[in-house]
Amino acid sequence: MKQFLKYVLATVTGIILVLIIVGILGGISLVGMAAKSASTTQVEENSVYTLKLSGMLNERAASNPLAELTGQVSENLGLDNMLEAIQKAKENENIKGIYIEAGAFSSDTPASSHAIREALLDFKKSGKWIVAYSDSYTQNTYYICSVADKVYLNPEGMLDWHGLGGESYYVKDLLAKFGVKFQAVKVGKYKSAVEMLTADQMSDFDREQTMAYLNGIWKVMLDDVSKSRKVSVDSLNAYADQLLTFADQKELVSKKMVDKLMYTDEVKGEIKKLLKIDAKEEIKQLTTGEMQNVKGAKKEGDQIAVYYAYGEIVDSETGSMTDTDHNIVANTVCKDLEKLMNDDDVKAVVLRVNSPGGSAYASEQIWRAVTNLKAKKPVVVSMGGYAASGGYYISCNANYIYTEPTTLTGSIGIFGMFPDVSQLLTQKLGVKFSEVKTNKHSAFGAVSRPLNADETALLEQYIDRGYKLFRKRVADGRKLKVEQVEEIAQGRVWLGNDALPIKLVDAVGSLNDAVKKAAELAKLKEYHATAYPEEESWLSSLFDNVTKKSYLDEEMQAALGEYYEPLRFLKSLDKQSVIQARMPYIINIR
Repeated sequence: MKQFLKYVLATVTGIILVLIIVGILGGISLVGMAAKSASTTQVEENSVYTLKLSGMLNERAASNPLAELTGQVSENLGLDNMLEAIQKAKENENIKGIYIEAGAFSSDTPASSHAIREALLDFKKSGKWIVAYSDSYTQNTYYICSVADKVYLNPEGMLDWHGLGGESYYVKDLLAKFGVKFQAVKVGKYKSAVEMLTADQMSDFDREQTMAYLNGIWKVMLDDVSKSRKVSVDSLNAYADQLLTFADQKELVSKKMVDKLMYTDEVKGEIKKLLKIDAKEEIKQLTTGEMQNVKGAKKEGDQIAVYYAYGEIVDSETGSMTDTDHNIVANTVCKDLEKLMNDDDVKAVVLRVNSPGGSAYASEQIWRAVTNLKAKKPVVVSMGGYAASGGYYISCNANYIYTEPTTLTGSIGIFGMFPDVSQLLTQKLGVKFSEVKTNKHSAFGAVSRPLNADETALLEQYIDRGYKLFRKRVADGRKLKVEQVEEIAQGRVWLGNDALPIKLVDAVGSLNDAVKKAAELAKLKEYHATAYPEEESWLSSLFDNVTKKSYLDEEMQAALGEYYEPLRFLKSLDKQSVIQARMPYIINIR
């Protein structure tokens, strides 16, 4: 017995010592990583900013210290970080050029790709060079890289160029197999978000609006590539019809789609020539992550707040699609905007909106917060990839609205969806129900039956009131008559370029343009922009990632590809607000 206790004590002591050592080493690692993140990166002379187009791009990148601690590489990229890095590279005299290394890159929206391309065009105004290389270009990465002075391709690589195709998902028949169907009440003939659950194919109205914005996005891409590569739009369209993806690599050179076929070691040689260094010297490179710690231009003058509102618009965090998504949470955003309103150091606010919409109730609350803010200081909206339905709702009362050319906006409409699981319960599972009630509609929402005609009529009245309120908010904010809004509403999705002539927006421009406009409205001579909400502390991010497991979600998204969105949506049906102001759920643009 004594011998047994001796071994148990020794084991327990050993475990405690190991835990203490691991804790000390972990603490040292945490302190080291925190110190590293807070340090300033010194840029050596004759350096190159290496822009790796690989991974998944979002409006803002969530920090993932857990991935760093475990040795995993998060492929989550932030548009804000990328644009900031390009601007710093332009301003820093020690950085001589940008080397774009294109890989498996997925942009959240065409507008984000356009924003990167425009930032690179602006970079070239400094007189510095841009070189792009890829083993194989996707159509999206080629669109961005076509801005480069030289575009190189691996001798055995591919260049995908095929045009744009959109695909929507319809799961009505799938749900029917389980005895589930959805009853939808909507206002707006173009409000096609409900069709995924109530139809088995694209409606004529949805096809009309989808073709309109696909053609609009493709036109922007064609015009941009044509200018940079000096290839006619007609030729680019012909190449797409020929499915240039499978063309011989030498043909890509003769068609001026790429400048030369090279292996990676040969590209390094070209970069060294541009840097005027010896072939044996190492190229001094900085990544996007390292560029975040490069000191930028000194922030002087008055402050303009750039508030990022991106993701689904929800009443609370429990209404989100998944635990890992970023959302526009109404009560949080309203409190943040109130703080900015009462902050005397903030002279104007740019609301950066990238949202397909969501809860109609939450959108109204944020509209109110923006209205209150506008009463005290200028508010300018900068639209990202989406500012549609609820995303437009929260934008419409700003002093001035900027859109990207390929932003999807408008979609002024509202709908409600109500699941009917009675067949699943009664016929598939054999559950029996008996209903009792004191009043006519006391059992409204009962799971044992679908909505009856009276209940549906009452809901239609409620949805119609919500639509009329939305329409009035737009009319008041945009200084239009209600009748004018009705002509462009009906749930119709508009491309940014098309939204300008119908007065849904004031100008086509970038986030920087929006900041300049905010300064003009606030009558500021010297100013600087500050991003809000402020980034979480390093330690908070660590614990947040532990609980949310965002790295695993990134892996799931990468594995499922285009099927990730519809599966994510189906999983979250029970969490969403019943009354929605949002655009079509899933549009895969290839």
